[in-house]
Amino acid sequence: MKTKLFLFIICLAGVCTVAAINPHRVQRIDRETQKHVFIPKGQWMFGGTVSYSEHDESNLNFTVLKNIEGLGYDFKVSPYVGYFFANNMAAGVRFAYNRTYLDLENFDLNLGEDFNINLEDVYYLEHKYEASGFFRSYLPVGRSKIFGLFNEVRLTYGYAQGKNSTGSGVTYDGTFQTTHNLEIGFAPGVTAFITDFAAAEVSMGIMGFDFKWIDQKTNQIETGKRRTSSGNFKINLFSINIGMTFYL
Repeated sequence: MKTKLFLFIICLAGVCTVAAINPHRVQRIDRETQKHVFIPKGQWMFGGTVSYSEHDESNLNFTVLKNIEGLGYDFKVSPYVGYFFANNMAAGVRFAYNRTYLDLENFDLNLGEDFNINLEDVYYLEHKYEASGFFRSYLPVGRSKIFGLFNEVRLTYGYAQGKNSTGSGVTYDGTFQTTHNLEIGFAPGVTAFITDFAAAEVSMGIMGFDFKWIDQKTNQIETGKRRTSSGNFKINLFSINIGMTFYL
């Protein structure tokens, strides 16, 4: 009985092995994900994202941070346009402008009697311009014509000018900075149609490669350079974008 059972197991394993290595017996599952048209070929898409935040501190104290006096804001706008050259697939361009401002009158860092840092009259202003080309593919959620998923691949070039100064009156130091950066990024997201021609979108950058070149000049005399490169393979909550897209 044991011998027959052993021979049966050997034969069953052999049949499974032959079926596994025989390409004519292997069947692929057709999930029909690309057969459902979520956005048809020939349509145009355009939209954008806008974000704005500001802060104003007056005699703020928080743990080791003391006597904070300052104000600032951050503003960013990013319009884009694309064309669907195939069903559920689009290519387009995106532009972005980002302005960052900070005026810090006073800042004290108190870590004990022997370690205190004080900053006064710190001023920072930066303008950043970006242009990117993107490819986006859509996938409907089941057979839904309202909810869908998408993934966007971006190639971005950015140019920024910034000014960082400290002091006031006769004691005044300033550093001017120019930045060039090249970025390859991936941004998956979710879209939901509100009307037949408008949809709300939420996307998040989760992976990318960034190369940056920075040139500085302090007091119009001293110069400095810096080059950085990085790869991002994690979810960044600060990269979440919420916007509207219109389809024609």
